[in-house]
Amino acid sequence: MALIEVKNLCKYYNIGERNEVKAVDDISFKIDVGDFVAVVGPSGSGKSTLLHMVGCLDTPTKGSVIIDGVDVSKLSDDELANIRLNKIGFIFQTFNLIPGVNALENVVMPLVPYRLSNSRKEYARQLLHKFGILQRADHDPSELSGGEKQRVAISRSLINNPKLILADEPTGQLDSKTGREIIKLMHELNVDKKITFVIVTHDESLLQFVKRVIRLKDGKIVSDEHNGKVHKIV
Repeated sequence: MALIEVKNLCKYYNIGERNEVKAVDDISFKIDVGDFVAVVGPSGSGKSTLLHMVGCLDTPTKGSVIIDGVDVSKLSDDELANIRLNKIGFIFQTFNLIPGVNALENVVMPLVPYRLSNSRKEYARQLLHKFGILQRADHDPSELSGGEKQRVAISRSLINNPKLILADEPTGQLDSKTGREIIKLMHELNVDKKITFVIVTHDESLLQFVKRVIRLKDGKIVSDEHNGKVHKIV
């Protein structure tokens, strides 16, 4: 069953009067529930632009993005916010943690304008415990290592029990050992909770751990391959 369906998706930018940049150019694919997909390609290939449209953070010039049966390209801003709140978790290369707010408060931050209950706060503590950083719950992001920051970010991405997690260069600012640990956490969530992952990465060494690799160049898909030999992360 497809969780994501992208149909003839395009994102064009006009730079000056005559120069049109086709960041994403007529892309179509489906991603099934429980899949673990890496989107790779050189800088400027359209990876992050594609991820932002799938994540309801940007709107297409043409085409559609269907998430869990809903064509999000036709939704209002409020409806898009509701999709992001209830169905999608985000992990970023730069962690996007809020300074001056401790780790636990960063985890529950997506809920603050909506429905922050005591049970959600307890769930946030459980997530930090699961990822081995509950003892850092009251620490400011400036007091955390890169790996700890990304574990907080992963906890935050899970606070709404999303069906889909989108990760933009999740290991980009981490050393190889820590990056491997973060991918292992994602892999465990994919296997144990059947959460669908789509990650953008430049790190070719991570591709052995994903189920499918979509390669982009100049805004187009140049290959879409299922990984027949997914390696166990140890």
